[in-house]
This record gives sequence, C-alpha cells and structure tokens, in this order.
Amino acid sequence: MREGSIESRKLVTDRAIIDAVLARSPRTAIDVGCGEGWLARALAEKDVQVLGTDAVPALVEAARAKGGGDFRVMSYEAIASGALDQRADAVICNFSLLGGASVDALLAAVPRLLELGGALIVQTLHPAMAGEPYADGWREGSWVGCGEGFGQAAPWYFRTLGTWVAAFERAGLDLVQLVEPLHPDTGRPASAIFVAVARHAPPQSPN
Repeated sequence: MREGSIESRKLVTDRAIIDAVLARSPRTAIDVGCGEGWLARALAEKDVQVLGTDAVPALVEAARAKGGGDFRVMSYEAIASGALDQRADAVICNFSLLGGASVDALLAAVPRLLELGGALIVQTLHPAMAGEPYADGWREGSWVGCGEGFGQAAPWYFRTLGTWVAAFERAGLDLVQLVEPLHPDTGRPASAIFVAVARHAPPQSPN
C-alpha cells in the first residue's frame, strides 16, 4: 500500500471505498483494520474525523507517525467484546474482514458503534473473482501483485454473496447497497462494496 504497487487498488478500489464513504456524508468514521492509515488520511482531507483501529502495533505506530486521525491498537475480539466505547457515522472495513467466526462477532458489535442513521461500509474481494469452488470455506492466502518482501500469506475465509448478506442480517444490519467496482482494463469486478445500516436505532446513552 505504501508504495502503491497493487494495480487494482491504484486503478479502482481505493477511489471506490473513498467514494462509498463520502456518499454517506459522514462527519465521523471508524476505520477497522486501518493498517498504516492511508484511508483515514484521505478522509481527513474531506473533513471526516477518523478513528483507526488495528491489531498490529507496528502498523498503528506508522499511522500515528503520519497523522490524519486517532489510531489505536485494538483487535477484532476486543471490539466485539465492547472495548471500543465510541460511535461514528460510518464504520469502515476496507479489505480487512478475512476471518470466519471472528468477523461474525465483529459484525454483531457494529450496530452499537453506529450513530443514528450511520452505516457499515465493507469492501472485500468480489466473490465471483475468488475462483472455485463457490462455497464458504477457508482459502490459501496470496501476495500476488503486492511485490516482494512478504512472508507466508495468512489464510482467509471465503463467503458467497448470499452468505455475506446473511452475516449482516444475523448482526442486525440491513444491506441497502451493493457496489461492484469494475476494473477499467478487464471489465471484471475488482471488489464488492456492501453498505448496511442498523435494523434498530442504537440505544441512547443515559444523561
């Protein structure tokens, strides 16, 4: 990401997630799995106040060094357990939902992180581009297209479109938009962006 060596991100998906977030006109956002904070900085330029979280301390340190938001070391498990006591107009997961049960637990925590009228915005690999079989399950990871210097890629959990929708529903979230950004050269979907809102208004904090 730092060197901009991933072609699909340069051509399509970086702009796509920024546009999807800004379309909701948020004042505040939580970037879950923020990495080195590039998205937080891009949104800060549009006057969005961003809190970024990541489980990797070195990435959070790099994000803090570059600025553009408030960055904290926090795992998905910690967020799922209620450790993040904050609300925002948008909760963003940009290519950061790679697990199975851990992602389900995180999604279940999202409604209490959203302000009234807020939205969860998830960008992930388009299921149609993940190869066979078209069935839920763990897949081998890959750093193809990312350059050199990486270790063993971690496995990730593949979900069909239907399974993604079901996961949102179980978490109390209703899908309101599905965006499929297309690669300008191949004409094939570069990613899938899901926009979901809480089914019920979040409880109000006591005065």
